[in-house]
Amino acid sequence: QVQLVESGGGLVQSGGSLRLSCAASGRTSTIYTTGWFRQAPGKEREFVAAITWSTGSTNYADSVKGEFTISRDNAKNTVYLQMNSLKPEEAAVYYCGARTRGPWYTPRAESFDSWGQGTQVTVST
Repeated sequence: QVQLVESGGGLVQSGGSLRLSCAASGRTSTIYTTGWFRQAPGKEREFVAAITWSTGSTNYADSVKGEFTISRDNAKNTVYLQMNSLKPEEAAVYYCGARTRGPWYTPRAESFDSWGQGTQVTVST
């Protein structure tokens, strides 16, 4: 089993920045990929970015390319999401997910096996 804990959310002004963290524990050696998703009220969980642990390969949703950066610290079993130039429409609960069933994933929530509790990001105008 893998446990994930997100942190770093909060209130930021439009155009501001936040860095989210996702700390993994338990059977971390079984994680192939960690992804960040976000979910606004009444909407589906939306893919934001993902990183593969073994290679560091990254993947981003088109809407965040150039503004968000995903990275990892293997020694700390932690994945980060640096979010710059935040917009009000990007306010949501941000979740990290871990894929453990195999290396190949699709950028959809059902492709990930374990989830954290989420961290709220609020962007004011």
